[in-house]
This record gives sequence, C-alpha cells and structure tokens, in this order.
Amino acid sequence: MFGKVAADVLGLSDVGSVITPDNYDKVDSDDYILHEDNEKIFFLIKSKSDEYCFTNKALIHLDGTSATSKKRMLRRYNYHTNKISHVLLETAGTIDLDVEIKFIIGSEKFSIDVHKKHLEELKDLYKALIKIEELTHENEIALGHAQQSLELASTTLSRVQSTETELVEQFKSINREAFNWLTQTKAKYSVKDFGFVFERYINN
Repeated sequence: MFGKVAADVLGLSDVGSVITPDNYDKVDSDDYILHEDNEKIFFLIKSKSDEYCFTNKALIHLDGTSATSKKRMLRRYNYHTNKISHVLLETAGTIDLDVEIKFIIGSEKFSIDVHKKHLEELKDLYKALIKIEELTHENEIALGHAQQSLELASTTLSRVQSTETELVEQFKSINREAFNWLTQTKAKYSVKDFGFVFERYINN
C-alpha cells in the first residue's frame, strides 16, 4: 500500500523520474545508505519497479522484477572496486518521451530510461560520472608508475655488494620502507569517496 502511495506522490511510471532531495525519505534506497560512515545520496532515479541511487561511495540498485511485484534485488557497486566506463547520454527525439543514460560499472551494463523533462538534471549526472571515470583512469596510471618505480629501485639495490649481515638488515629496512610507501601511495591514488565530484557537478 505504501509503495503505491509513494509512487503516486512522486508521479512515477515505468520511465524513471529524478527524485528531489526532499523526497529521499519516500524511497527504499535510503534504508540501505551507510549513514554511519558518512555516505550521502547525491542523485536518485526511480521508476515504479527500480531505483538507481548514486551516493558519494557507490551505486545502489534496487532491481524490481515488475511494477506489481514486491520482490526486490539489492545490488551495491562501490566505485573504488567497480570502475565506471563508457558513459553515454542519449537525448530524446521529437516524439520520444524519454532520454537514456548508459554506462558500465564493474562488469554490469546499465541503460536507464528517464523522462525527458529531467534532461538538465541528467546532464549533471553525466558530467559527474564522466569525471569519476577520468579520475579513476588517471589514478590507475599513477599507481602503475609507482609500482614500476618501486621495482626499479628494488632491482638497483639488489646489485649492491654487501655482507650477509648487512643484506639481512637492508632487507628489513627496504621491506619496511616499501610497505609504508606502497600503503601511502595506494591511499593517495585509490579514491573511495567521490563526494567532491558530485558536489561540483550536481546542482540540487
């Protein structure tokens, strides 16, 4: 009963609508946000059967089999472990009622139909996803360069002549420094919270 009332209040159909922040409490996705870990909803698309909730940390997809079924499958795609790519925005033709935003996250392909009245909001989401894709790609390159740098340093040090005792101490020292360096580099280039991107592009 509540689902029907919420759908009526939000004016939902099989084509998705962009939900405004003041109505986030009327959607199911809000129950699965990690509020305790400072997770926040930045963009939400809802149809009668599905919800696509973009937070600063993940895409949460509530997958409904149909508009009349109460069964839902909840899937969470964290951005730092599921790379976003192939982001596309398909605008509406003269007689079309909907626009589409398409992208791949991890190994999953998404094509979300949204009413064309929400095109301007969807442009903001498109920009945010494009930026996340760009940053993730740049960080992957930086991590690769860091790994190559460490391997080069390790190879160079292995050629240094030392006594057995000195080698043991050098190994301990190098291992400790390498671990700390890799940990710091990983933290720098492995972004888990993209709130700063959404805040820049999403105009709520």
